[in-house]
Amino acid sequence: MTSKLLHQTRRKRSAFRQYGPLPALVNAVSLIIALTCASITSVLSAGPGQTVLMIGDSLTAGLGLSRSQSIPVRLQLALKKNGIDAKIINAGVSGDTSAGGRSRLGWALSEKPDAVIIELGANDGLRGLDPKATYENLDAIITEAKRARARILLTGMIAPPNLGSEYGDEFNGIYPALAEKHSVAFFPFFLQGVAAIAELNQDDAIHPNEKGVDVIVGNLLPYVKRLLREGAE
Repeated sequence: MTSKLLHQTRRKRSAFRQYGPLPALVNAVSLIIALTCASITSVLSAGPGQTVLMIGDSLTAGLGLSRSQSIPVRLQLALKKNGIDAKIINAGVSGDTSAGGRSRLGWALSEKPDAVIIELGANDGLRGLDPKATYENLDAIITEAKRARARILLTGMIAPPNLGSEYGDEFNGIYPALAEKHSVAFFPFFLQGVAAIAELNQDDAIHPNEKGVDVIVGNLLPYVKRLLREGAE
């Protein structure tokens, strides 16, 4: 027994002799209650680890990058640095369109994620696919994810300028319209601050390099933190 503990024990015995057993019992009960409350508060503030499904195309998959450089991995590390325990599942498939993401969503949702980040539509735009079809696919993806009780972050995309302003206006309007319809969290442009900046992209000028990934993760981080915080409340 340490000298400090011995001293505390002697004080308690003295109090017991002077005032009787009741005050000592009250102190003991108070200590137990205080410790229990502190323990409960600690658990509630930390919250259980949450699972986030990130479904997308090559931008999510990390084409041209090592696994450790991919956006889902970097985002998970960024959350950890911010004291948030979360697992990010990389459900990105290179070349995938919104139709492809829709067809495999049921399988991806078998992981029972708490939240879903949707990054799809870039390949629809690059191929000049009908924006109405893209809208329908993303609409179905959001509906199915909500049915699975997952919170959602929809990320937007911008059509290539060579397809003309009419196509661009219709395509670009898909994302804000869906975010409003479903009342989900919305980040307007997934490649914000990265698109068309040579030093942030790989040689193909389409996919972000490691520095570009850091910019994207920095942009997404506050949105994802807010999404996960809602689940912990």
